Amino acid sequence: MKQKMREKIKKIDYWLVAILILAAFLYGWNIWKAGYANQFYTAAIVSMSKSWKAFWYGSFDPASFITVDKPPVALWFMVICVKIFGFHSWSIVLSSVLFGIGSVFLMYKLIKPYFGRLAANLGALFMTLTPIVVANSRTNNMDATLVFFLLLAGYVLHKAILKHKPLLVLVSFALIGISFNIKMLQAFMVLPAMYFFYFIASKQNWKKKTLWTIAATASLAVFTLAWPLAVDSTNKNNRPYIGSSSTNSVLNLAFGYNGTERLLGQSTGTGGAFPGMNSKNNSSKSGTAPSGTKTGSMKKPSGTNSASPGKRPSGQMGQGGPSAGGPGGTNSNKQMPGKNQAPSNSTKTKRPSGSMKRPSGKMGQGGPGRKGGGQGAGGGIFNVGTAGPFRIFQTALGQQVSWLLPLSLIGFVIAYFNEWRKKKKWLKFNKRQTHLLYWFGWLVPVYGFFSMAQFFHPYYMIMIAPPIAALAAIGIASFVENRTKKKAAEKLEDINSETDGLTTDNMAEIEKETKFASKVNTYLMAFAVLATTGLQAWYVYEYYPWATYLLVIAGLLVSGYIVISAKKFNKKASLSAILITLLLAPGFWSLTPTLSGESAAVPTTGPSLLSSNNVNDSFGSGSVNTKLISYLEKHNGSATYLFATMDSNTAAPYIIKTGKAVMTIGGYNGTDNAISLKKFKQLVKAGKVKYFYLTNDNGNNSSIVKWVKKYGTKVSASEYGGSSTSSQSMGRGPGNSTGTLYKLSVK
Repeated sequence: MKQKMREKIKKIDYWLVAILILAAFLYGWNIWKAGYANQFYTAAIVSMSKSWKAFWYGSFDPASFITVDKPPVALWFMVICVKIFGFHSWSIVLSSVLFGIGSVFLMYKLIKPYFGRLAANLGALFMTLTPIVVANSRTNNMDATLVFFLLLAGYVLHKAILKHKPLLVLVSFALIGISFNIKMLQAFMVLPAMYFFYFIASKQNWKKKTLWTIAATASLAVFTLAWPLAVDSTNKNNRPYIGSSSTNSVLNLAFGYNGTERLLGQSTGTGGAFPGMNSKNNSSKSGTAPSGTKTGSMKKPSGTNSASPGKRPSGQMGQGGPSAGGPGGTNSNKQMPGKNQAPSNSTKTKRPSGSMKRPSGKMGQGGPGRKGGGQGAGGGIFNVGTAGPFRIFQTALGQQVSWLLPLSLIGFVIAYFNEWRKKKKWLKFNKRQTHLLYWFGWLVPVYGFFSMAQFFHPYYMIMIAPPIAALAAIGIASFVENRTKKKAAEKLEDINSETDGLTTDNMAEIEKETKFASKVNTYLMAFAVLATTGLQAWYVYEYYPWATYLLVIAGLLVSGYIVISAKKFNKKASLSAILITLLLAPGFWSLTPTLSGESAAVPTTGPSLLSSNNVNDSFGSGSVNTKLISYLEKHNGSATYLFATMDSNTAAPYIIKTGKAVMTIGGYNGTDNAISLKKFKQLVKAGKVKYFYLTNDNGNNSSIVKWVKKYGTKVSASEYGGSSTSSQSMGRGPGNSTGTLYKLSVK
C-alpha cells in the first residue's frame, strides 16, 4: 500500500501543481470584490435561481418576459454556484474561475502525450499568463466556460485517437454542440481543426473514417439544435421573447446577431441606447471607447444603506464606475436579493498608483480608457483595431493576447521541421505532426475571422489563446529537445518501427538530418525570441518607455546567447533566459486584473487598471433608488412586474436588488420589439404592469414610450426620492440619466 502511494506521489508533476496554484491565484484572488460583474448576466442569474422556467430559457427577469442574448448553458453553471453558496460577488464568477483553471489543466493533458512534460507545463503556463484569459476567468461572461468546453472536446478527440475508441469521437463533437449553446457560432471556429485532425490522425481506413465523420456530424447536430429547436417550437405565448433576435427565434439569434453580424457588422439592435459598431449613430468624436471602460461591477456604498438620489455612491473611485458596491448598503447577510440583500463584498481597497504614461491613442490600442485606435474598419466603439491581416498584432487586441504570437508561429515551424524526414510521403504525418496541425488548424480560422470581423469585443480574443500557448510551448520544447540530441534517438526508433530494422545508411541519414535541423532550429529560435520581445516592447511603450529598451536589449542578449551557445548547450540556462525574457511583460499584464480586483463586464487588462485616476463609467453598471423601490412595493399591489422600462441597463440593478421582475420592453439595449403596444396595454389593463420608469437616454422611437408619455400619469419625484442616477453602460458612454416614473392605467 505504501509502495503504491509512493509511486503515485512520484508521478505527480509538481510543476503542474505550481502552475495550477498560480492560475487559481490570478483568476480567483480578489473576486470577493467583484461587485455584480456583468449586471446584465447577473440579473439573469438572480432570475434563473428563482424559477425553473427562467432557468431553462436563460431569462433576464424572474417572470421570463425576455431572455439574455446568449444561450443558457454557461449561466446554468453560475446559477448552480449561487444555489450552493448563496448570492455573493465571488459566487457569481466562481464557475468562470474554475473553468479557467480547468482550461489550464486541459492544456497540459492535451500536449503531454505528444510532446512530453516540458511542453505540457509550458503550454499550461503560457495559457495561465495570457492576459485576456485572466480577465475572462474573473467575470461572469461566457467565454471562459466556452474555451473550457472546446478544450475538453479536443481532449476527448485526442483520447479517441490515442486509445482507438471511435465512440469518443461522437462524444467530442457532442461537446462542440454543447459549446454552441454557450456562445453559439463562436464554438464552431474549432471544427476545421477537429475534422482535419481526425482524418490525418486516425488509423482507420477511408471508408470507416467517412462513416465515423458522418456519425460525429450527426452527434454535433443533435446537441447543437436540441435546445434551440425545443425553444423555437414552443408557443411564443408560453415562453419569453428571445432577446437580441429580430424574429423571436433562437436560430435567428444564432445566425444573425451572434452569427453573420459578428463578421459583417451589426445591423439589428442599432440605434436607441446602444448604437452598435456600424451604426450611423456611432459618433467617432468620442475619444474613449465605451467597451474599454474598466469594469462592469458595482461596489457597495460605504456607510450607507442606499444610494442618495441623483448622486453616485461614495467611495474610492479607482475602478471604472462607482467603487461603492451595488445598491443597497453593507449588510453582508447571505440571503438572495429577494430579501433586499446585495452580495457580501468587502470595502474596496485603494488602488496602487503606478507611474506610467497614459495611452495617447496613437497606436490604436484598446483597453480601459484608451483613446483612438480602431476607428477604422471594424474598430468602432469597441476599439478592436483596424481590420486586416495584422489586426491581431495591433495594440488594441495584441495587448490582450498576442504577447507570444511570433513565438507560436515560429515555434510551429521549429516543431514541424523537427519531425520532418526525407523520403517520407508528404501526406503521411507522424503522431506529433498531427497534434501540431490540430493547434495550427485552430489558430488559422480564428485568426482569419477576427482579422476581418466587424462586430466583437476585444475579450473575444480568448479564443485564440490556447493555440498560441500550445504552439509557443511546443516550439520551445522542440528546440530544447533537438539541442539535447534526443531527437536523433527518437528518429532511429521511429524508422526501426516502420521497417524491419536499421541500416548504416539509416543511421547516417538520421545523424545528418539531426545536425541540419539543430542548426536551423537554433537560428529560428533566436529569431523567435527577437521578434517576440520586439512586439512586446511595442506593447509596453506607451505605458513604460524605459521597459521598451530593456526588452529590446534582453531580446538581443538572449538571441545572441542562443546562437553562441549552440555547441555547448545548457538546457537550464537557455530555458531560464528565454522564459524570463518572454514572460515578464505578459506576466505583469496578467497580474493587473488580480491586483485591481477586476471583474469587468467587458474584461480587459493593463496597467491602467492599477491607476487610481482611471475613473470610467462601466458597462452594465447602474445604481438604484431605494426610495423608488419602497414606493413601488407599497403601491404595486399584486402586479407581476415591479415596473416596465426600455432597456436592461435600467432594469438589471433593480432585479438584482429586489429579486423581482422588471419588464424590459426593448431588451438588451432598448431596441428589441419584444412586445406590441396592444399586448402591453392588455397587461396594464390586467394589472400586471402598473408603472413605467423612463430614463432620458431611452429611445423615443417605441410606440409604447409614446403611449406612456401621452396617457401615463407622472408620479411626483418627491414621492419616490427624486430622479435616480445611473452609470451609463451597455456601450453608451459615461453620463447621468434622469428617470421619470409613470403610473399606467387603461380604461
